[in-house]
Amino acid sequence: MKTQTTTLLKALRDAGCGSRRELAEAVKAGRVAVNGTTAESFSAAITPADVITLDSRPVVTAESARVYLLLNKPLGVITTTEDPQGRPTVIDLLPPDWQQKRLFPVGRLDENTTGLIILTNDGELTNRLTHPRYGVEKEYLVGIDRSLNSEDFEKIKSGGLELDDGPASPARISPVNAAPFNYRISIHEGRKRIVRRLFAALGHQVRVLRRIRVGSLELGNLKEGNWRQLTPLELRRLEAVPRRPGRAGGRYQSASGDRPRNPRSR
Repeated sequence: MKTQTTTLLKALRDAGCGSRRELAEAVKAGRVAVNGTTAESFSAAITPADVITLDSRPVVTAESARVYLLLNKPLGVITTTEDPQGRPTVIDLLPPDWQQKRLFPVGRLDENTTGLIILTNDGELTNRLTHPRYGVEKEYLVGIDRSLNSEDFEKIKSGGLELDDGPASPARISPVNAAPFNYRISIHEGRKRIVRRLFAALGHQVRVLRRIRVGSLELGNLKEGNWRQLTPLELRRLEAVPRRPGRAGGRYQSASGDRPRNPRSR
């Protein structure tokens, strides 16, 4: 994975150690050290492996504290960091020490959808996985009330469905024999409840829905309610997602940033 670098001043600012002026003065006064050596410039390059101290106290930087988790969301769990109605959230599924790491979900699954959710505190990766310019593909298993006909298949594959907020983009779909699921669908869009709305536009009701893949990351056999850390290889593959040709922007921009409160749902 490519080494991420920042400046010493930015690392200190991001860690909440003080204002730009205060920290610049601290560096000049010799109060800041990097790997045991007194820092001479606040513009020095810093990597996640570097140990920074301020007044001899270790500084936990945003780079060194980044976390990447894969969680299999169960039914009835809300994909947000907190819920005013007191419903269980994806953060509640983590042990107390992980709950303190200021993680947030990448995108959103509605209360009645299960499956793959990424939890992280990396806003840059969140933007890469949710912004329309990258068009990261999401794959779902879906169980609907009755079989699709050939015309339904063509409308989904060609993008020939008109929704209340504009036409749907083309999607890939195929039948599966994995009760209670009967179809597999892959989409690039991030609009709210897009999978359910696609089938509703065809007059079908979605009875069960599970997300099994985001980009190159697969849910695998992780049990509902369980979580694990991403491997270095999985993270490298996610970070390598290229920008889609001709997609400088997009009509539907998913929420991203440091702590999104109301990400879009599927």
